[in-house]
Amino acid sequence: MRLSRSIPHLSLYTWESLLPDDSLCGGPAQTSIPSVFLLIFSTDMSRGFFSFLLFALTFVVATNATSVVQVRDSLVRVPMVKRFNLTGSGTLLARDQARVKNLRARANARLSGTPLSLDAVISVPADNQRIDYAIDVQVGTPPTTYSLLVDTGSSNTWVGAGQSFEQTSTTDETGDDVSVIYGSGCFSGAEYTDTVSLGSGLTIPGQSIGVATSAEGFDDIDGILGIGPVDLTIGTLHPNTNTTIPTVTDNLFAQGTITSDLVAVSFEPTASDPIQNGELTFGGTDSSKFIGDIEYVPITTTFPSSDYFGIDQSIRYGTSTSILSTTTGIVDTGTTLILIADDAFSEYQSATGAVDDDETGLLRLTQAQFAKLQSLFFTIGGVTFELTPNAQIVPRALNSAIGGNADSVYLIVHSLGTPSGQGLDFINGQAFLERFYTVFDTGNNRVGIANTPFTNATTN
Repeated sequence: MRLSRSIPHLSLYTWESLLPDDSLCGGPAQTSIPSVFLLIFSTDMSRGFFSFLLFALTFVVATNATSVVQVRDSLVRVPMVKRFNLTGSGTLLARDQARVKNLRARANARLSGTPLSLDAVISVPADNQRIDYAIDVQVGTPPTTYSLLVDTGSSNTWVGAGQSFEQTSTTDETGDDVSVIYGSGCFSGAEYTDTVSLGSGLTIPGQSIGVATSAEGFDDIDGILGIGPVDLTIGTLHPNTNTTIPTVTDNLFAQGTITSDLVAVSFEPTASDPIQNGELTFGGTDSSKFIGDIEYVPITTTFPSSDYFGIDQSIRYGTSTSILSTTTGIVDTGTTLILIADDAFSEYQSATGAVDDDETGLLRLTQAQFAKLQSLFFTIGGVTFELTPNAQIVPRALNSAIGGNADSVYLIVHSLGTPSGQGLDFINGQAFLERFYTVFDTGNNRVGIANTPFTNATTN
């Protein structure tokens, strides 16, 4: 199989790093296009913008001696490490907005039952700055270790972008080809089943995985571990285009390793690289990671957010300024920033007094303006969650690295690139997830949010 570039131990990359070129990732057209979420949940950030995006992407499983997968209480806990790649010339915002367009396009393709057009794929610089989260996954018997992106916005798991796939005694061909187009990249190849392990006690025999023969946009990573809704895999297999591919979480639940079909994500804000600052929990919630109760809300029925981990929420700035009335959007580990509809973004910019920064692509505040910055309040279900002023900014230690000024303050809230009323009016990305415990509960068709010991942290 194709060997591209060898992968650093704990690199993280986003699904968005793919380049849209049908000739490069050839293969039958697909009806759906999953995005990457788990294993290496990486999300390129707009050029300086948000490498610090470190937040939500924090599920990379650490490979050092302290990163031990723990299985107890019928839960499987996988530590994650956050890493920064701030040397690129592109912007974090551009990559995030390309992802938004791809999420919409994939949902529309599934709804219509027609192949996704490459015209819907947005070309962005391949060297965008980003903060990545990756996990080492073992495949085969004896196992080969692959570094994968972790993504809740897609559901295909595949390898071969970097390190070549090694067939072993547990490898079986399915007879299907597989192809996926992402926001700025793609892969195509063949579908296999094999034994997959995320660590001690977390082994899945017969897990379906794609093996890339062609992949573009996945430098320094071996593939993706998708843990989004299973229907995102419809249209990715050929000729069995109507077949779904159970995710790693689905199979762990089906085989009885975990008692609930869910994944919970816990992150801690940090500006250090690399650092073990997150944990991925399969099968339940870890009460040591959150404060108070978890507020569960059903996955929305509003399209296209309903295809993903979509919820309803409203956003207020300070005590009385409405930024976004109750509407629909998604919670997504593959997005670096918090993105809101263009009209809501205009309200936020006006309320904060921030100006556009050409170098980073982000909003910029002076120190005096930051001193007056007020909290954002997200009302989800019956609970209001506070995103403090410190949680709204890029860690200042990263200002220079993202191309900014050391004396300025950069905000992690920006625009989706589309007005409200489109069925996907916000994305709570990594910047949000670093402050709130999040449960992706596939079995009960819901999402849970809770405060954590780091909700009010002043790390930034």
